[in-house]
Amino acid sequence: MILRRQSLIRPGVTVSLVVALVLAWALAFAGPIFAHDIPSSVTVLAFVKPAGQRLRLIMRVPLESMRDVNFPITGPGYLDLTRAGPLLADATKLWLADEIQIYENDARLGAPQIVATRVSLPSDRSFSTYAGALAHTTGEPLAPDTQLMWKQAMLDVVLEYPITSDRSRFSINPALARLGVHTTTVLRFVPPTGSERAFEYLGDPGLVRLDPRWHQAALRFIELGFAHILDGIDHLLFIFCLVIPFRKIRPLVAIITSFTVAHSITLMASAMGLAPNALWFPPLIEVLIAVSIVYMALENIVGAKLERRWIIAFGFGLVHGFGFSFALRQSLQFAGAHMALSLVSFNIGVELGQLLVIALAIPALALLFKRVVAERMGTIILSALVAHTAWHWMLDRWAILRQYHVQWPAFDLALLASTMRGLMLVLIVGAAGWAMFELYGRLVRRQAVTASLASRVDGD
Repeated sequence: MILRRQSLIRPGVTVSLVVALVLAWALAFAGPIFAHDIPSSVTVLAFVKPAGQRLRLIMRVPLESMRDVNFPITGPGYLDLTRAGPLLADATKLWLADEIQIYENDARLGAPQIVATRVSLPSDRSFSTYAGALAHTTGEPLAPDTQLMWKQAMLDVVLEYPITSDRSRFSINPALARLGVHTTTVLRFVPPTGSERAFEYLGDPGLVRLDPRWHQAALRFIELGFAHILDGIDHLLFIFCLVIPFRKIRPLVAIITSFTVAHSITLMASAMGLAPNALWFPPLIEVLIAVSIVYMALENIVGAKLERRWIIAFGFGLVHGFGFSFALRQSLQFAGAHMALSLVSFNIGVELGQLLVIALAIPALALLFKRVVAERMGTIILSALVAHTAWHWMLDRWAILRQYHVQWPAFDLALLASTMRGLMLVLIVGAAGWAMFELYGRLVRRQAVTASLASRVDGD
């Protein structure tokens, strides 16, 4: 009897196997396609220049930040320039043109025209000037046989927007933070008249007015100062310590005015370059801010006196002013031609934030001491909690400060100039301290006269 051997592979499986082999062969013949993750650090270079009836935006971004676009590669990872060329416009539209918003006199401009795209070497230095960037991006592309690793390739683009006039006021909302985990943008605005204005920011800064009007700059910096005081928990705790033992209007006027005048002086002095620019100075200020909170809390526990509190508030206010200035320095680039106004506006925003905190703290403390705990015991408990928190901040910040190496400066003209600036600051602080002393003296004398009159009326 003859037995028939049955096939071990069914016809359907055979067809599927053949199709899979054909697809694998086709992919291998087409060359490798890469997929990549979000880059950890991305730097964007950009120029904005209005001219006539159009506004040009020239940009350079790392090609690896153009995700979801599969650029073909050859060999060990070289970018296939010939086959990648047609994909550059798609990547530009998806990741740049569709995301960036540009406004002319607060009216958003329409979609831009993609004038030119090209791949560049990372060693190219044409983006040092606007003219060089434009000539390079619109010039001849790289030779097809250039061996360029795709992770090192740069994408240069030229976008054009139709505008009404190059004399208009322009704003930009870049929205480029999604290009990388940390995206740094260096944006240079080249107006038809006047000098070039440079901006450098991390992430998305929101709407950037390239040439703001005075009221726009003022409003931006008032909001910035208001947000900063509410975000700074250490500044809030210091103000809270000031308010706990003195919740009546007359004592608070002397204390808060003293603190306000002091931090306004150092805030503006630091913004104008009168503060030390050493690397160890900001960590030192952070340590001193924590020390100020600990001291104020301990003074509340042992018993605070008005005649000493306003002096201490003035001294520590000088320290807190330097702390405010560190947040302001990076934002002054958005002030345009209104530097002094922006400084004053930021300070106004800080004061508004302080007033809000005081307005909320006084009734809350009054309710707490009336309904929950006696005033003296409540003052001790709250101040002890604040002191405990600030003590840990002080130790952590001291550990950071110790990592900095402090070098004595060389005795030269630079040191002489720095010393002169320091003496100017000392004179300003001395004059303000004298003015606060006179103000406090008048308040005390007025209070004494009022008390004397009241006693006479009671005696009669």
